[in-house]
Amino acid sequence: MAQLHPTPGDVRGNTAQIVATAAHARDECRADVVLFPELALLGYPPHDLLRRKHLPVAVDDALATICSHIRGIVAVFGYPEFSDGSVHNAIAVVRDGRIIAGCRRQYLTRADCCGERHFSAGAGHCVLELAGVRMGIVVGADAICSGPLRQARADGAEVLLNPSALPFHAADTGGHETALGRFAAANGLPVCHANCVGGQDETIFAGGSFALDEQGRIIQRSPVFETGVYCVDWPSTGDNDLAAIGSEDSRTYDALVRATRDYVNRNGFPGVVLGASGGIDSALTMAIAADALGGGHVHAVAMPSRYTADISIADAAAQAARLGVRYDAMSIETVFASMLETLAPQFDDLAADATEENLQARIRGVLLMALSNKFGSLVLVPGNKSELAVGYTTLYGDMCGGFAPLKDIYKTRVYQLARYRNTRSAVIPERVISRPPSAELRAAQADSDTLPDYATLDAIIEAYVEAEEPVAAIRERGYDGATVERIAAMIRRSEYKRRQAAPGPRVTQRSFGTDRQVPITADWRFL
Repeated sequence: MAQLHPTPGDVRGNTAQIVATAAHARDECRADVVLFPELALLGYPPHDLLRRKHLPVAVDDALATICSHIRGIVAVFGYPEFSDGSVHNAIAVVRDGRIIAGCRRQYLTRADCCGERHFSAGAGHCVLELAGVRMGIVVGADAICSGPLRQARADGAEVLLNPSALPFHAADTGGHETALGRFAAANGLPVCHANCVGGQDETIFAGGSFALDEQGRIIQRSPVFETGVYCVDWPSTGDNDLAAIGSEDSRTYDALVRATRDYVNRNGFPGVVLGASGGIDSALTMAIAADALGGGHVHAVAMPSRYTADISIADAAAQAARLGVRYDAMSIETVFASMLETLAPQFDDLAADATEENLQARIRGVLLMALSNKFGSLVLVPGNKSELAVGYTTLYGDMCGGFAPLKDIYKTRVYQLARYRNTRSAVIPERVISRPPSAELRAAQADSDTLPDYATLDAIIEAYVEAEEPVAAIRERGYDGATVERIAAMIRRSEYKRRQAAPGPRVTQRSFGTDRQVPITADWRFL
């Protein structure tokens, strides 16, 4: 099982990776067959790269190159097949210099990273003899659809191969493994599943490739978030190598670290810069960044104003020291006072409100972007899913940046993940976790001035956004009706902000971004 992280569009680089991995599997593992992930040749998900006019030529050249190098082993890998004006999510089987068989993915949905919009559904399946064993091949999610599985079994498959690109979800504790285990046990058919690994923009692939015996028992599981080649013997030798799945907190934290590392490194940034407010969101973001890149590639900047508590500055500095992160403090007070003076004639003695609060956030955004422009570092956005949902965030202020590690993490989960990170090593000061949250944009400000407690808020958001329940149904759960109405209205009004938000890793079943597309200009309060 080749658990790889191909780069979308890099056909030449991915081709070289396939050739080198096949040689390693043959020479070091003495394997008869090497199974690669879905669309390993092009990278997953390719999205509209599939529309590039030169791509069919590049794919044909790559297939010829792979065929010229594959000797003494069978390579099974995914690629885009262009045929009669259609594009298929296909599999090629290469042995001794030629493609001996192939198949196409049959079931496509809009929920797929690359589904109905990009590919045409295939038909049929593939069962062929490899290394003296009849192997059936089903692509991606076809492996949890009864039709392709029954077809392969009826045609005499003795082992099922499942090249896949299965996105990570935090709450998933092995659903794909369980579903295939039931099929394996019911049909006496061993299964080998090879998955992608790594962060790709908003999508994360965990890896966790696995093999099941004819009774549905796990006989091999590769580590999550690590590339590598993992050997499986049939019949099983009983010498199992089973990497732990880990807790939901550990999986989620590692996913955020891997996503951040891959986004920064693969896009060529030398490091990151972020605001160090002394609050929980920036603290967790700083820890993720340091774990992903190393402290030497992280620049934390405190930007206090007249409303910033001394303990906020002290806690941010202490955490930076523990992580080995560069730390600087730049007061925004002079700039803030100057802007207030400049605007005074326009405001004409109007009472201070969110305008003055947002000025501070925007000054900080300007400073971070200036550092980014000067030194080339990527600005990390510390905002979380709860605040993004209700618009409790400043456009062109704390939303400034190129990547948002916590974009799909509810505020209550931010606290959980911070506590989890401290079980590895206590890098986040306990006071940061225990203090009531505050944006510190006015005197004695607290998040509770504007929002209900985060446990209530997150439950309402989850019901309204992820479960798509109407307001009336959420009220029936026992939540205050006026609160539910207010939060739902805030979610609807904030769509224009979310459209301008930085990308961030997807860890739930319904993130803000490609998972959820509603019009900005709309009235759906009664739906």
